[in-house]
Amino acid sequence: MAELTPERKAELLAYCRIDALEDDALLLPGYYSASVGYMAGAGVSVPQEGTDRRALYDLCINYLVLDKYERRSATITGTIVAENPEFVRIKNQLKFTEPVPNLGTSG
Repeated sequence: MAELTPERKAELLAYCRIDALEDDALLLPGYYSASVGYMAGAGVSVPQEGTDRRALYDLCINYLVLDKYERRSATITGTIVAENPEFVRIKNQLKFTEPVPNLGTSG
């Protein structure tokens, strides 16, 4: 399970507008771990702390956690359901700029 530090948890609580004392705050560690797992499955590794890529990565995680928090029901109501296009653009940018390990093909 991905580690949710107290600082990162505070950021997610603020982003999702959840009071730390609400029962819903107990759901964040699972949502965070699932979101990190989703990004890994999408081919995006956790970038180095303090980089621009890390800021984008954390923003994607925020989007995913909030989406999981807001869509806790097994059914979705409404006329239009679509992925957030900004999230898709950021995730794709992270995938396209993912560092490639040295494959031994250079001289």
